[in-house]
Amino acid sequence: MVKLERQEVFRDPLYGYIHVDYEFIIDLIDTSVFQRLRRVRQLSGVHMVFHSAEHSRFSHALGVYELANRFLDIKEIKENLNERESLLFLVAALLHDIGHGAYSHAFEYVFKVNHEVIGATIIKTHPEIRNILDKIDASFADDVSSIILKDKKFPLIDQLISSQLDVDRLDYLERDAYFTGAAYGHIDLDRLMRVVKIHNKKLAFKASGIHAIENYLVARYHMYWQVYYHPKARAYEVILEKIYFRVRDLLETNFNFEHDVTSLKTILKDPTNMYAYLKIDDYYMNGLIAYFLNSKDPILKELSSDFLNRNIWSYIDDTKENQQQINDILNSRSSDDIKYFTLKTSVEQSAYRETEANLGDQIYIYNEKGNIVTLSEHSSIVHALVTSSVKSDPKFFYKKR
Repeated sequence: MVKLERQEVFRDPLYGYIHVDYEFIIDLIDTSVFQRLRRVRQLSGVHMVFHSAEHSRFSHALGVYELANRFLDIKEIKENLNERESLLFLVAALLHDIGHGAYSHAFEYVFKVNHEVIGATIIKTHPEIRNILDKIDASFADDVSSIILKDKKFPLIDQLISSQLDVDRLDYLERDAYFTGAAYGHIDLDRLMRVVKIHNKKLAFKASGIHAIENYLVARYHMYWQVYYHPKARAYEVILEKIYFRVRDLLETNFNFEHDVTSLKTILKDPTNMYAYLKIDDYYMNGLIAYFLNSKDPILKELSSDFLNRNIWSYIDDTKENQQQINDILNSRSSDDIKYFTLKTSVEQSAYRETEANLGDQIYIYNEKGNIVTLSEHSSIVHALVTSSVKSDPKFFYKKR
């Protein structure tokens, strides 16, 4: 592909500039499907706890692209990817979140949508994206889709895009820490990039960078428990999940919403419908929920009011010690009240998981003897984290009556 005569740049609070060398990358950014990511928050309900966390999937996608661009300057990576594979890496980095829906994971869970599957469908079949990528070659879009779906056709690129230490995680941890004001997510990116090693198409890191990797894992762990899994953020997202459930239940009974809910109805019938899915973003849902404040359905009306007015529900630990209190709450409620205004749910996270199930599920170290070993074999700290850092947080969320 021909490079631009003059490099295009985007200002970014993390990297200073995001650099674009190819016209087709600008064309991808300018498509309606990529611009839609401006209307999908990166952190869903977390902004109700960390008020400045208003950044979008759009800014994150550009950040991941910039990191891919910088990784291509690393000698080890440059020597292991040809020109076409380098372009595949850049495009997959840019488009890796193209399939995310409104408020992301809650929508996926209720409406049975997989953002990676629909993202791959967008890349392969949406005319705006496909027409641009076909100018590179006829199979380029299909190959980008295979990377999004982790089909292992390009194992090195798969690891760089989606593994336990990849350009996606490196950007969102730093970016989310910046916009939430949390101190935990800072990563020594320059050091990590300096110690990249490619051995038999396997991504590894030189042993001299072990401290930067340990710091990254601990930072990620703390970000999950202090930011992503903050109980008030979870409580807020429970309300959104219940709105989705109530909308779904009402759609199945042909309830007259007195408002256009065609896109949601279409997705309920066919979760793979790309065009209906692309109409549903945070703006769409916020407008719809605001309209539901006047709904004739009292449950939907109350849930919508709680969501828009930040009436965050109460929560207690779902432990044996609290079972009597939980049972008392449940026994005092109607079946509808239990269904739509209470929820038992749990989250779990460890600092590092160790499995050989898929390439990229482990971080590999290139040690002083020139051998590739697993991270936990080389680091006593990480070895301890494999078992000692596993933590779950079961909670019972409920609206006080």
